[in-house]
Amino acid sequence: WRARNISAGVTERKDSAFRMTDCIGTQLVSAFHLQEVELQEKPADNPQGNRSKNNNAEEKFTVEQAVETIGFGRFHILLFVIMGSANIVEAMEIMLLAVVSPEIRCEWRLEDWQVALVSTMVFVGFMVCGVLTGYIADRYGRWKVVFGGYVWSSYFSLLTSFAPTYGWFIFLRSMVGCGVAGVSQGFVLKTEFIPAKYRAYLLPLGTIFWMTGSMLIILLGMLVVPTMGWRWMIRLSITPSIILIFLFKFIPESARYNVSAGKVDAAVKTLQWIAKMNRASLPPGRLVEPALKERGSWRILLSSSFRRTSLLLWYSWFVASFAYYGSVLSSSELLEKNLLCVMNADEEHQVKHRHESGRCYCIPFGKSDYQTLLISSLGEVALVPLNIVLLNVFGRKKTLVVLQLLTAVLFMMVNICTTMFGFTVLLFLLRSLVSMNFNVVYIYTAEVYPTVARSLGMGFCTSFSRIGGMIAPFIAQVLMSQSVIQALTPFAVACVICALGNFLLPIETRGRALLQNS
Repeated sequence: WRARNISAGVTERKDSAFRMTDCIGTQLVSAFHLQEVELQEKPADNPQGNRSKNNNAEEKFTVEQAVETIGFGRFHILLFVIMGSANIVEAMEIMLLAVVSPEIRCEWRLEDWQVALVSTMVFVGFMVCGVLTGYIADRYGRWKVVFGGYVWSSYFSLLTSFAPTYGWFIFLRSMVGCGVAGVSQGFVLKTEFIPAKYRAYLLPLGTIFWMTGSMLIILLGMLVVPTMGWRWMIRLSITPSIILIFLFKFIPESARYNVSAGKVDAAVKTLQWIAKMNRASLPPGRLVEPALKERGSWRILLSSSFRRTSLLLWYSWFVASFAYYGSVLSSSELLEKNLLCVMNADEEHQVKHRHESGRCYCIPFGKSDYQTLLISSLGEVALVPLNIVLLNVFGRKKTLVVLQLLTAVLFMMVNICTTMFGFTVLLFLLRSLVSMNFNVVYIYTAEVYPTVARSLGMGFCTSFSRIGGMIAPFIAQVLMSQSVIQALTPFAVACVICALGNFLLPIETRGRALLQNS
């Protein structure tokens, strides 16, 4: 019985095992069948799923899209402060000429043309190095050029304070002009990081830094020159440049330049750092832009796409510089020699009138003269809100036309007989207009040229502007002594012609993305 039970149990377990095996087999067959059915049903849907996955993997974005997606944030505030401070350096080096002119005139017994030659030699250095620094910036990077400009201008400005003779002074100042040409490329570097809708707001506000530089050098002149002399004023004036040399490490190389040079990984790292700092994120996908071999070529500037723009811009820059430095040097000359038609002149100005017959005007600036220069420097920013409105409402071209026509009118009004207060108001308004005009020209130039030639285009334009700066001293400081009206008329006429020419500019850049190539 036990044997029979054991046999029955074994038989039952075998039957159970066979049933389990059959069940597993059936499930496997069902699974295989179901898989075959799914494979037959999915071909129509599967390509779409694969395509969406491939789209995510192949999504691409450009630097322009990345800059717009990241938006405005903490990085741009840092950029605005550090790169805007480059304007402080440039303004101090340029305005220094107006403050130091009476001092070197007296020390070396200079005639009018010799004083004018000092300003001209600065602009010669700027003109020669403007094109060169633009070419280097397009070929080898913006950052290197701007940093080198800080070091170069600081070094030669310091050497200027030790100049033993007039000849050494003008040579060293021309070297300073060469360094300032490199510093001016900072405007391109700054523009290439700012989203399109913010450019018309942030770039005009850079005028605040220019005004700060102008006022700093005037204050140094007022406080240092009477007690320690003009040489110590120059030595102290390089302090902002030295500070910026150390701060500049926080500014990265332009991502637009990096992609144009084929350095996509470097551009991605820069954009990721900016996005992290702004607490934003990059667009989905990967950065894809072709490397551009033809970088820094003058042929792009004179190609059919940009020929008319370049020619008109070169003249616009000439006039912008001619008018700006004409207004700065004219005010200095009118105050120093008291050539103003002033009603009820105070005792200080009546004393100055007695020296008009002398060949060498060895008359230092008085306190009231420095105050007038300070107030006129405030005009650099007084109309910035108006400038922002004009840029956003009327665009770049029409704004240039309006500003240049108003500048022409103000130049002629300076010859009107008025009180010292009236002259200060006229000078204040004139400085506002010429400063706004210069700022709009800077913005338009940085926006209209493509990345492959943006720095070179800016370099050519700044070189033409320095031609205007070279001519302005001989009119504002030499011809002014002969006739005030004859000296002011060329500035007004040049502005009117430029306003008419700007009607022919073919491109409006308001709200337009920055181009990578032509």
